[in-house]
Amino acid sequence: MTPHSDLVDPSSSIEPSLSTPHRHVRSPALSSQTCAVRPLKPQKPNPLPSPSPATMAAAVAAIRRPSARLSSILRSPFSTLAPHSEPPASAGPNPFSALRSAIHSESDPNRVAELFQSSAHLPRFHAHRNLFAFAVQKLARARRPDLVDIMEISKCCLLLLVSSSLYYIVCSSTVSHDGRALVIDGQRRVIFSGSIHYPRSTPEMWPDLIRKSKEGGLDAIETYVFWYGHEPRRREYNFEGNYDLIRFLKEVQNAGLYAILRIGPYVCAEWNYGGLPVWLYNIPGMQTRTDNQPWKDEMQNFTTLIVDKVKEERLLATQGGPIILFQIENEYGNGDIEIHYGEAGHRYINWCANMAESLVSDVPWIMCQQSDAPQPMINTCNGFSGCDAFTPNNGNSPKIWTENWTGWPKNWGYPDPHRPVEEVAFQVARFFQSNGTVQNYYMYHGGTNFGRTSGGPYIVTSYDYDAPLDEYGNIRQPKWGHLKELHASVKLMEKALTYGEVDEDHLGNGLTITKFSGEGIVPGCFLSNQNSTVDATISLQGTKYFLPAWSVSILPDCKKEVYNTAKVKTQTSIMVKKKDDAGDQSKDLRWSWKPERLHDSAKGFGSSFTVNKLLEQKTATVDASDYLWYTTNVEVSKKESITLSVNTTGHILYAFVNGRLVGSEYATGGTYNFTFERKVTFKPGKNQISLLSATVGLKNYGAFYDNVPVGIAGGPIGLDGEVRKLQLDEERWYSGVIPTKRPFTWYKTTFQAPLGSEPVVVDLLGLGKGEAWVNGNSLGRFWPNFTANPDGCKKCDYRGNFRVDKCQTACGEASQRWYHVPRSFLKRGEPNTLTLFEEAGGDPNQVNFQTVTVGTACASAGEGDVLSLSCQGGRTISSVDFATFGEPDGTCGAYVSGVCGSDEAVAISKDACLGRESCSIKISDKIGTSCAKLTSPRNLVVQVTCS
Repeated sequence: MTPHSDLVDPSSSIEPSLSTPHRHVRSPALSSQTCAVRPLKPQKPNPLPSPSPATMAAAVAAIRRPSARLSSILRSPFSTLAPHSEPPASAGPNPFSALRSAIHSESDPNRVAELFQSSAHLPRFHAHRNLFAFAVQKLARARRPDLVDIMEISKCCLLLLVSSSLYYIVCSSTVSHDGRALVIDGQRRVIFSGSIHYPRSTPEMWPDLIRKSKEGGLDAIETYVFWYGHEPRRREYNFEGNYDLIRFLKEVQNAGLYAILRIGPYVCAEWNYGGLPVWLYNIPGMQTRTDNQPWKDEMQNFTTLIVDKVKEERLLATQGGPIILFQIENEYGNGDIEIHYGEAGHRYINWCANMAESLVSDVPWIMCQQSDAPQPMINTCNGFSGCDAFTPNNGNSPKIWTENWTGWPKNWGYPDPHRPVEEVAFQVARFFQSNGTVQNYYMYHGGTNFGRTSGGPYIVTSYDYDAPLDEYGNIRQPKWGHLKELHASVKLMEKALTYGEVDEDHLGNGLTITKFSGEGIVPGCFLSNQNSTVDATISLQGTKYFLPAWSVSILPDCKKEVYNTAKVKTQTSIMVKKKDDAGDQSKDLRWSWKPERLHDSAKGFGSSFTVNKLLEQKTATVDASDYLWYTTNVEVSKKESITLSVNTTGHILYAFVNGRLVGSEYATGGTYNFTFERKVTFKPGKNQISLLSATVGLKNYGAFYDNVPVGIAGGPIGLDGEVRKLQLDEERWYSGVIPTKRPFTWYKTTFQAPLGSEPVVVDLLGLGKGEAWVNGNSLGRFWPNFTANPDGCKKCDYRGNFRVDKCQTACGEASQRWYHVPRSFLKRGEPNTLTLFEEAGGDPNQVNFQTVTVGTACASAGEGDVLSLSCQGGRTISSVDFATFGEPDGTCGAYVSGVCGSDEAVAISKDACLGRESCSIKISDKIGTSCAKLTSPRNLVVQVTCS
């Protein structure tokens, strides 16, 4: 990211008076900006000849001109390209042809620059890369300064597509820090970042997710690195599909954003086994996350692998790439975790720091929640709140919030947790009011725990996290929009926040005025009300400002309030799930089935073994399956009724006597050990007892979490259907009458992909517990018959520090009913296959496919503001359901007319919005006159339907 043109020059007299000493982490051999021309793979021939080296040198020289104004990467045409076709001829003259003509003629450079700027924003820009290269050459020769304003993308990774062999210019950045901020190319920066975990979405989703993140005002994308998926078996690596880390980072780079790479390699993240591969557990002498040589050998091997990969692809900022921060280890200093490891834990943290610095020394490393992080590591803060009061352990470290939890993960058996955007925004504003400069949302897009990747135990398949972008990639309003406005407001005072002197005035009762100012700097102010119950009015320089309880106002010039965290002006969107228009409803699905061959499963397969002792389940399965069998024989002389009693640390237990299921039980209430007891009858002679232990995600957090025992015994691993991969099996299945409520049954059906481009979900209500696949791709575990606690859902009040149980919905409903089916899993125009393994017994006849979209949208605005509404996915506003002046009763989706309902409000809204995908209404004192009894300023509230 490039500082805005009005930021202070680092060589000016302002910086020395305010800065603490820099820690420059770049090599002394690097200049503040290094540019190079590199070839890529040959492309198809282009009508224009390839630019000469002299052309390229001219382009580089133009880009590096010291007098050039810097342009924010947010405005860069090279990061806003849309993957659509060119406009039709009817849309007007082809701008690419016009640019071509201007280049070959003696046109005024002003005309070339004008065409360059307009064309660079258009679709299919890359197809005309040579054309733009020659425009660069012409403008460079003309010494046009605005060329640099267009083309200089923050001195960071400028890709200039130029010639049939696709050359490009790469400009590296320097990254350092002082006690005030990250310093990129000599400029202190305010950074807004958001977490997107690449394995929790698909490569096809990544560009859209990243684009929406950028549009939401983010500067950077943060992700963990998931060792669990990259090295599923020792020294066998996987960087394909949704584990293609390099492709993900390049998508971030292509969007013109920075990247923060948290290697860990322990990540927590509610991921199975904390993101560590389970084969580590069986290495002799292994003790993870401490001063243990087997662990350090494996950790260093994987960390080195990742660093080498990103270096080879030149993805460090100092190489022209997007990565501005790395992280080593993760939350080791949380609570009493490190304490449990004693002195060995302290030695381990020092070893981690030395190892990390030996791999990369020109990009900073962070350690989150690590108060004793050794230099040069930067210790950082995580949490819902409290990071405003956080102080780094070194005066040369900037204040960084690595995890601002936008919501919370959901567990089976619990309601949906939500964190109101007013509370999120309040904490973010307080952080920047308190000298913070780098803040990351965890999560900005949560995604889906595909396969068996969810941890916990008992983390559901959805990792929605109540994030600004929902599980499917839809914009969640008002969270996304209200935070976008916050980012823009804070950015207006970036110079003041990073270079200004800080003056705080505590007024009492939780009221604080904070002013950032300095010579040559436009001052910026925060007004905060930390009282959770009492509104307040603050007077500043003769002007009064109203502050609702638990809110912060931002005044970028210390005069005009441009934002208040509690005053939400963004629309509220109510998402709906719509029946599939392709016609495949539940009644249309034709099912076939197969029984799980339990007798074969219990006898075992190639991976089975026999021992005369109980084995811990991870040891036996190495997480190849959720399931582990334990079998034994008991002989009695006569028919007897006895109590079968089994102590287990597994999550679910199924008991069979002589091949018949006699009972099952699963852990509840967060306690994952229990005693199973059932009265059973033994026949005379030999009786076989078979116990099937099942896990629902391995523990992912805590001191020595990796050693927490799971299961009851050792024996054959998995199920017959898993071994035979029935989700891919095309052999004969049974049709006709489909058995229901039958445990351990496989079901299969075919369906057509739902029409359109909106996200697809499958509704599995009616099923018990198991796993689902579409065209062989696992959607994850399902468990819709595990209902959430009926208690705990009450009216939500954003005021006051947030708790996980403070704002919940869906009490008494299925823990998770809908399961994401990414569009990339589906085949258009041909049958798709849905396969279900039903472990507990359920009815597939209710299963159906739906799409997710905005159903209802509501917004309000007062005089002087603009009321904006929009649908998503190409849908348009089909009706205005409610419009009024003044504050109505009720909430979005259930409004009731308030003081004044007016035909005028409805007419204005219909005229502006009907038939459009989005609309805006400027609120002035000229409208709302039909509600004369309302005092000015009047408010307009509108609710519409999207279809």
